[in-house]
Amino acid sequence: MLKNLALWDRALRIIVGLGLLAFVGPQNAWGWLGLIPFATGVAGTCPLYRVLDISTYRAPKPPGDAPLPN
Repeated sequence: MLKNLALWDRALRIIVGLGLLAFVGPQNAWGWLGLIPFATGVAGTCPLYRVLDISTYRAPKPPGDAPLPN
């Protein structure tokens, strides 16, 4: 799968997912819903973003692509 989440987006999802799991816990549905942002953050891809054609990820430029100084 192609990545469509930037580093800040991934970090936010992991924090929110772990927060839901830690503070709410798996004893109710909100705790289990914490698995979704956590899993998408770890994987670096969001299926909903793919369907909506959204991407926060910017691919790094290869080192040889830099313009030559004058």
